[in-house]
Amino acid sequence: MAIIHNSNHSASPGVSSNFAFIAMTTLFFIWGFITALNDILIPHLKAAFELSYTQAMLVQLCFFGAYFIVSPFAGKLIERIGYVRGIITGLCTMALGCLLFYPAAEVSIYAVFLCGLFVLASGITILQVSANPYVAVLGSEKTAASRLSLAQAINSLGHTLAPLFGAALIFAAATTNSASAVQLPYLILAGAVLLTAFGFIFLKLPQIQTEQSTEQTTGGSIWHHKHLVFGALAIFLYVGAEVSIGSFLVNYFADSNIAGLNEREASQMVSYYWGGAMIGRFVGALLTRFIAPIYVLATNAVLVILLLMLSINSSGELAMWSVLAVGFFNSIMFPTIFTLAIRGLGPLTSRGSGLLCQAIVGGAVLPLLQGLVADNSSVQWSFVVPMLAYFYICWYALSGSRLSVTTAQPETISNPQTETRS
Repeated sequence: MAIIHNSNHSASPGVSSNFAFIAMTTLFFIWGFITALNDILIPHLKAAFELSYTQAMLVQLCFFGAYFIVSPFAGKLIERIGYVRGIITGLCTMALGCLLFYPAAEVSIYAVFLCGLFVLASGITILQVSANPYVAVLGSEKTAASRLSLAQAINSLGHTLAPLFGAALIFAAATTNSASAVQLPYLILAGAVLLTAFGFIFLKLPQIQTEQSTEQTTGGSIWHHKHLVFGALAIFLYVGAEVSIGSFLVNYFADSNIAGLNEREASQMVSYYWGGAMIGRFVGALLTRFIAPIYVLATNAVLVILLLMLSINSSGELAMWSVLAVGFFNSIMFPTIFTLAIRGLGPLTSRGSGLLCQAIVGGAVLPLLQGLVADNSSVQWSFVVPMLAYFYICWYALSGSRLSVTTAQPETISNPQTETRS
């Protein structure tokens, strides 16, 4: 359980936990917005550079591959500089990645875009390793899943608005399939991210501390916590499935057998997928206060499997709306898996968070696999790839998430004025 220490002797006290939570939700919104914009970027770059589905999915490979490469270093970085400074570092790195899109469009080289995406995702990785555990321990452990679901709902608001933003500024601005259409949107994003980083420099947020003991300081291995290891695989498959589905929606809805929409219309429809996730997370934040999160997670996984089976074996609006409905039931999966996986880690929480964020590399792998299936069969049948991932998620909810150890250690949150600074 998180403990909050307040100090009354400081002339400029830190902000309350409630305000800190509100501030953190802005970060969830930002990285949700930028991540969802990939769903618009992929079909645009596919047309601009005349790519196959597999080649187009290199966008997600580079973006989510950064999670795998950067997460271990991010976890150690957070241990050294703290969660709040980690947030500022992540935001500045994200801004740099956004700025790289301008020269990438000038030289019109696909590989340079991929480089910019890797830098951008590296910043998001640092941000996630900082923000997810911060929100999880910013209050009672019993309501951690609910609290993180609420933060993820704001994340989904960013996901919902991003396709509309991309449709208006990328597809509407592109009279031809030119890479330069992405320059203005990503310059705007860079400016917004830098302003946010500037704001966090002056916010005196509570600092997360881990209560240390002689036994704790001897360390331990995150690999001894089976519920964490199984949870990392669940995150890998969940993020991979969620990203795979979102990445193919524009091309799926353009299929004459499904909806026959043009790219701009299809991009706007993607908002329903992420909008469903946003609504579902608000609902989930309430449900997980009264129903054990494992049962909510298992039920949602089963319903997603049924919806994908329906979409694969139907056509027209039924196929379109059944896959869009997946977003609603995806809603609580990430925050629920995350909070189940980091229970009882104590001083290993930041490293456990790093492992879980590293597992987000699933967003690089599953879209590539789905692209291979789409190139060799059809986009519709390629949805079998994400569907299989949800079977494992159901198993994790009911069995794999059980605590394998009982050495849970509390984390504390202190006012920044009471903390000794180095």
